[in-house]
Amino acid sequence: MPIPTDIRLHQKSRVLEIAFDTGEAFRLPCELLRVYSPSAEVMGHGPGQRVLQVGKEAVNIAAIHPVGQYAVLLEFDDGHRTGIYSWTYLYDLGQRQDEHWERYLAELAAAGVERKVVD
Repeated sequence: MPIPTDIRLHQKSRVLEIAFDTGEAFRLPCELLRVYSPSAEVMGHGPGQRVLQVGKEAVNIAAIHPVGQYAVLLEFDDGHRTGIYSWTYLYDLGQRQDEHWERYLAELAAAGVERKVVD
């Protein structure tokens, strides 16, 4: 399991930068982290129950709380604070960021929701 060596929040650009002991580093947009929150509110309680999150273009992380030595709880400024992001989950989001992003955009399009561009 890859372990983070550095985690930095860039609030102005709404990006969480995370470096791992593998030498890899990822810049994860807060929007991506929010719409793929591992919480039951987002993922549901079983396969195929994921709830599409909309209107999260300008969401930011308000606080980062360590959870043991295996995860962080990200508290978002929209009030969402129940997702525990394991190191493995964050690593997957980073490695497959393009795939996750394209899936999210396709789901928005299929739902007829237009994603707003935010500065």
